[in-house]
Amino acid sequence: MRDVNLLINNGVNVKKSLELFGDMSTYDDTLGDFLQDINEKEEKIKQTKETGDMANYAILVHGLKSDAKYFGFDKLAELAYNHEMASKENNMYYVTEHFDELITELDRIVHLVKQYLGMEEIGTATTFVAPKKDRALIVVDDSAVIKNFISKIFNNQFEVLVANDGNEALQMIANNKGIKIVGMLLDLNMPNFNGFQVLEYFKNNNLFDLIPVSIITGVGNDELVAKAFNYPIVDVLRKPFNERDIKEVVEKTVQYAH
Repeated sequence: MRDVNLLINNGVNVKKSLELFGDMSTYDDTLGDFLQDINEKEEKIKQTKETGDMANYAILVHGLKSDAKYFGFDKLAELAYNHEMASKENNMYYVTEHFDELITELDRIVHLVKQYLGMEEIGTATTFVAPKKDRALIVVDDSAVIKNFISKIFNNQFEVLVANDGNEALQMIANNKGIKIVGMLLDLNMPNFNGFQVLEYFKNNNLFDLIPVSIITGVGNDELVAKAFNYPIVDVLRKPFNERDIKEVVEKTVQYAH
């Protein structure tokens, strides 16, 4: 039996997280998803810091901040936010001075989550392969937590295709055979190939009429959100969101599928 007090007594705001996840079962399942890619994410954060790539560093710590907010890791979310703001200002001094503090808190959280879940090591996840659906929903986000959260909600309704960035999403569309893609949920802030580049590609190739797009983003800048509405998107949903919110947006989005 998992003891939620282990999390609460170590500063995790579980009550706030349950407003999003709804119940402890979903929360626990998604914590497992968090562990699956956190080592890779931490390594990328370290690499971009070491190379001084502040643009991609900002994107990566932004994603870490969003995940931390979802799970109630308030201190980690605050530290990641401070690093995001500093890196956007190209403030390498702040990033370097406070980097150990960020990584120490991240490692503390990972160790805490492993303790709570009874996991000494992260094992290979067992994937259930469901029968193919006749309609697909593409989720484009660099956060495994977001992708898996949405997949769990819609897996019985759609073939949920997940992409880590815009380039992967466009390859999926180009290689698609047979299944009708009825919508795309697109993050704006991703490394390599971001959401605005996807929107521009859709515009130049007349894809909006074929695949309706809604934005899911943690970007708090109203100007950037307004910029997204320069394209014929359906809606924008800001992170963090709950199951009810994402269901409403998906239902609205797929109505525009032809």
